[in-house]
Amino acid sequence: MESSSATLIGFVTYLVIIFVVGLLTFRYNKTISDYVLAGRRLGIWVVTFSERASGESAWLLLGLPAALFATGLLNVWVSIGCCTGILISWIAIAKPLREQSEKFSAITLPEYFENRFNDTSHTIKYVAATIIVIFFTFYVAAQFIGAGKVLEATFGIDRQWGMMLGVGIILFYTIMGGFMAVAWTDFVQAFLMIGTLVILPVAILIEIGGWGAVETFVAGSEMAGYASITGGKTGLAAVLLIATGLGWGFGYMAQPHLLVRFMAVKNPAELRKGAAIGITWAVVAFWGAMFIGLFGAVYMAGQTLDDPELLMPLLANQLLPGWLAGILISGAIAAMMSTADSQLLVATSAVAEDVYHGSINPGAGDRRLVLISRITTLVIGLVAFGIAYYAWKENKDFVFSIVGFAWSGLGSAFGPALLFTLWWKKTTRQGVLAGMLTGSIVTIIWRNIDYLKNGIAGVGLFEIVPAFLLAALAVWLVSNATYKETPRRV
Repeated sequence: MESSSATLIGFVTYLVIIFVVGLLTFRYNKTISDYVLAGRRLGIWVVTFSERASGESAWLLLGLPAALFATGLLNVWVSIGCCTGILISWIAIAKPLREQSEKFSAITLPEYFENRFNDTSHTIKYVAATIIVIFFTFYVAAQFIGAGKVLEATFGIDRQWGMMLGVGIILFYTIMGGFMAVAWTDFVQAFLMIGTLVILPVAILIEIGGWGAVETFVAGSEMAGYASITGGKTGLAAVLLIATGLGWGFGYMAQPHLLVRFMAVKNPAELRKGAAIGITWAVVAFWGAMFIGLFGAVYMAGQTLDDPELLMPLLANQLLPGWLAGILISGAIAAMMSTADSQLLVATSAVAEDVYHGSINPGAGDRRLVLISRITTLVIGLVAFGIAYYAWKENKDFVFSIVGFAWSGLGSAFGPALLFTLWWKKTTRQGVLAGMLTGSIVTIIWRNIDYLKNGIAGVGLFEIVPAFLLAALAVWLVSNATYKETPRRV
């Protein structure tokens, strides 16, 4: 009872801090730019930690450890792919996007594409906004599911009530404080997450008796391919498995909730420093997540776990003092919140700024736009909760799977379009549209056709790989065909 009470105290302390941040940042939201971009006045440390916290959602603390726990060392390719994608994003996208978004007076990604190509038809903006709202709604739903799982495993709260609690907290401080609240809460959450991903693996390793126990377990594992980085696969199957893991890195180049961090930094020259900070955080975090799964498999040897995504909170409760478990479990909640709030804000800006302000009511004042933004945040959050509730009822509430679908849709729709726009002068409006549509449509088709998803050489190829590559091809082909016909802004 004492341990449970200490865990609860640690968790409640964290929630109080989040509520206070939401209240303190309420007064900073006087304009729509304040609400969705913090007026481009954030320092590099806040931007970097906010980008990392929002980039690694419930899947890093729940999904990735569960995958390694259940299927073995083949998941190392996911970590390698993600860290590579993070590095490329900071080096190739951060600074040019920050500079060009200000040059073209854009505070959202859809607005950047529209202004960059002088698209008076608003087609690019509408297509981009639609893609963002659809995929982000699923992405936010995954975070709500994760919150429900952690609260159920930790405090015995029924999962649907846990999801409701998570929804209430996230909506409160996002609606109140806007991007300023999101960025500063993410800053705190990034420390909690990295603390969880460092302290918990060390605690598990001590409990199981050191690295020797891990080597013995891996060598003697009865699960086929558990100790192999290709899952025991060879030939084409091994190549596809590696491609699936590395493919996760494609998504980092175009997640709107991460790109907005680059656009919000006060001094673009500091983004190089941010790259060093960000990749260091990422390497430590991903190795920590993998070690939780691997060491957890040793600790749980001979035992069954109905839902492997509950491994992290289970181990924290069993191996750590209650007060510390409460703080570290808050790290898992932090991962979900830091992603959900960012995604809600980006989806909100797609509706309030890109659609409402851009077309329905161009003359709307800042106070009205902030009000519309807050209402939109509430509506999208409630729809995402509906999806999460349905998934729970239908026993389809696997965070890793839902995140993968949304990650692919957003990464393949915007990644090639953005990279070409920033680095290839012949990129055209038509090419960008072709890339967006190709990436999102291929993602949806690939995910829903069993043969494509699971039947290639017996390996399920992650949809982002074909979707990203085909989208890149579409941008290149269509841009080449339409380059001379497209008016451009220099």
